[in-house]
Amino acid sequence: MRLSTRGRYAVMAMVELAARGGSASSDSRGQVSLAEIAQAQQLSLAYLEQLFGPLRRAGLVASARGPGGGYRLARQASDIAIADIVDAVDEPLQATRCEEGGPGCLAGQRCLTHDLWAELGAQIRLFLGGLTLADVVGGRIAGRAALPRPAEEAAPAAAAQ
Repeated sequence: MRLSTRGRYAVMAMVELAARGGSASSDSRGQVSLAEIAQAQQLSLAYLEQLFGPLRRAGLVASARGPGGGYRLARQASDIAIADIVDAVDEPLQATRCEEGGPGCLAGQRCLTHDLWAELGAQIRLFLGGLTLADVVGGRIAGRAALPRPAEEAAPAAAAQ
């Protein structure tokens, strides 16, 4: 599964914003310009401008115009999940080529690997939903991936549901 540039760039920009102190509790001096973010992350300024509109509408960033203006986080970095950022820029976290309510994978039939890819997408969503901007800025990512439970442990838990 590969996240497209839209989701990755939005996360990179938000992490840069958080790392530069553009926090929700900052005063107007805590504003960071998109040009600064673009330069630091080697991203296109025009592309960042397209991404920050949806991020602002989602309530993840706040902006100030004029000299000294820019962006800051609208909430604390510890309150912004990485999945929220990806969702804000309309980046689907879907590992299958199937669409909900669509005709299916192959000639109207669900393919044999459908559940595999759907579960992978769900695991990615859970992982990104459990990580915040503060986790990324603080370097608290490594070691977060969990091994799946052995089949004998998973079977009783599934039977209990």
